[in-house]
Amino acid sequence: MADSGASALPPTPPAHSPIFRAEHFVWLTARVLEQRVFAHDFLHGGADPVETALDAYRNEDGGYGHALEPDLRGPVSQPLHTARALAVLDSIGRLGGRRVERVCRYLTSVSTSDGALPAVHPSQRGYPAAPFIPIVDDPPSELLSTGPVVGLLHRNEVWHAWLFRATDFCWQAVDSLERSHPYEVEAAVAFLDSAPDRPRAQAAADRLGRLVRDHRLVALEPDRLDACPVAPGYAPGEHHFPYDFARTPQSLARAWFTDEEMARSLDHLAGEQQKDGGWPVRWRRWAPGTALEARPIVTIEALRTLRAYGRAIG
Repeated sequence: MADSGASALPPTPPAHSPIFRAEHFVWLTARVLEQRVFAHDFLHGGADPVETALDAYRNEDGGYGHALEPDLRGPVSQPLHTARALAVLDSIGRLGGRRVERVCRYLTSVSTSDGALPAVHPSQRGYPAAPFIPIVDDPPSELLSTGPVVGLLHRNEVWHAWLFRATDFCWQAVDSLERSHPYEVEAAVAFLDSAPDRPRAQAAADRLGRLVRDHRLVALEPDRLDACPVAPGYAPGEHHFPYDFARTPQSLARAWFTDEEMARSLDHLAGEQQKDGGWPVRWRRWAPGTALEARPIVTIEALRTLRAYGRAIG
């Protein structure tokens, strides 16, 4: 006899819906972590399994390694791995407590003299890494690695001594941007969207939006990509679209684009879903395994963005 008190299962998405096709792709190709994240975000899965899967990448120093960021291989902790771990914890509402205290101690230990993060700590040397990620003995602080981490910690009202100098660095880096590239701008937006000084963040975002448009760092006409330049050092076809900067309608970057420009970019994003159900990686592929691991991450981000803007995904 059926248990009348049992909760009903969630409805199955239509067989040809984006979410149904993406689910098949994730079960077929994704790491356990991305499978758990997908289940949490789209299949009413719990947060505990996500946290358990993420723990496999955590090191004793409080940081994360083991190719959590697919383009950096090997076991050692790195700022970029740790930034991705914090993003996962934020997405499940678990960015806080003793775990984050340990992470902040790790961030302190690898910070440069100005209190911010390098993109890659020299401990990566000797392990495989993407050829477009330089490994140097005395790396400088980077907004690329520091901005998203500081933004996530502020977003979750985490306070730690490390944050003070790192926040100052982010402000100085954002205020001094005169030329940039899309990934650095995305990192700046990640910081500005959660920076405590909201009037200053708004003013900085307004200036950054003008820079993005004036320097043509965004592809506003997806149907005419041949006429849109790609940033120096980027792979052919590695364009960035309005949704890359404004992942949600609440982002400060949303004001940089008209409704029509945003709608065109979202149409393009929806149309990028491949026959296998996943979304493509636009950056340079340098090893078969890294591209395979990155695509489920990109797929989950695409679905989140479409859902945030009210697009039907299933």
